[in-house]
Amino acid sequence: MTEISIEKLDARGLQARLGDLTEILHATVAAGASVNFVHPFSRQQSRTFWQEKILPSVEAGGRLLWIASLGETLAGTVQLIVEMPPNQRHRCEVSKLLVHPDCRNRGVAKRLMAALEAEARRLGKTLVTLDTRTGDTAEPLYRALGYEAAGVIPGFSRAPDAEQYDSTTYMYKPL
Repeated sequence: MTEISIEKLDARGLQARLGDLTEILHATVAAGASVNFVHPFSRQQSRTFWQEKILPSVEAGGRLLWIASLGETLAGTVQLIVEMPPNQRHRCEVSKLLVHPDCRNRGVAKRLMAALEAEARRLGKTLVTLDTRTGDTAEPLYRALGYEAAGVIPGFSRAPDAEQYDSTTYMYKPL
């Protein structure tokens, strides 16, 4: 099995890997991931997301970004939002844990989350929060990593591939 390598990207690194990041987001949405987008979802929309939403936040330092590779293949990515309101500086938020459908069940998500949590600790954060579609494959992963459910909000977001509204589970982990 190919070894998983984890790399933290700055703005320049994001720009250098823009094509790969565009592809992984597009592929995960096409496979049904509920990560804010609905079908039809084009590669151009994916590219625009990275350029207009994520790049400025990474440049400003409010968001950190990691990628996971299996050999030369970009296998996954995750973001950590560290820019919080003054009364929440102790916490951070996981965003867009994406594993390419062809690279799942190889430990990619666990390795990305381990890197994210290590950096959160290094930054002095004491609480990590996230939300995930209730019943999604990510929910048991997060539980296995020590995240606890804070609650479920029904009808939270539209499903990516159907005219229905899915619940989301808010989760947290003290560090």
